Amino acid sequence: MKLYYCPGACSLADHIALEEAGVPFDSESVDLKTKRTASGADFTAVTSKGYVPALVLDDGRLLTENIAVLDYLGSLFPQFVPDGDLGRTRMLEALAYISTELHKSFKPFWHQSSDAERDAGSAQIARHMQFLAGEMKGDFLFGDRPSAADFYLFVMLLWAERFGVEIPSFLADLRERLRRRPAVRRALETEGLR
Repeated sequence: MKLYYCPGACSLADHIALEEAGVPFDSESVDLKTKRTASGADFTAVTSKGYVPALVLDDGRLLTENIAVLDYLGSLFPQFVPDGDLGRTRMLEALAYISTELHKSFKPFWHQSSDAERDAGSAQIARHMQFLAGEMKGDFLFGDRPSAADFYLFVMLLWAERFGVEIPSFLADLRERLRRRPAVRRALETEGLR
C-alpha cells in the first residue's frame, strides 16, 4: 500500500492507522497547492480530486476520502473497529460525524475568513467536541482501545490546539494519550509535526 498525505491534514488519521497496524507501507507527501508529490510527480495523475488521503492498494486500486480509507483499514485490521454487532456501524457513525460536522467547522481557520466567521467556527467546534466527549465510553471513543474514529478525532484535536479552540478537558486528555503512542509519534515525526 502507498499513502499520499499532506503533513498535518486529515490524512494523518490514515497514516496513524497504518503505523498502528504495524504493516509495511509506502508514503509520500503532497503539496496541495501545487498538486506535486515529494518526488515531483503530478498528484492529479494519482487522483483527479487533488486532495488527500489517497491510498493506493497493492493491486493498484485507489481509495480516497477519510471515511472510506479508515473503514477499509478497519476491515483489514479489526482492532480499529469497536466490538459488538454494531461495532463497525458505530465507527462509521462517528467517522461521518467527525467528517461532516467537526472537520468542516474548521473551514474558517484554513481560509481567509473574518473574525466573526472564526468565532462562529469556534462555537460550532466546541459544540461538536462537547457532544463527542459526552459519547466517550472510556479512555477512547469506544472503550479502552483506540478505533479508526479516534485517529480522525485526534487530527481534529491537533487542529483545535493549533488554532486555540477550547475543547473539553476529557478530549485534551485523549489527545495526549494518543500523542504518547509510539505509532502516533512515528506518524507525526514522518510528517514533520513533532
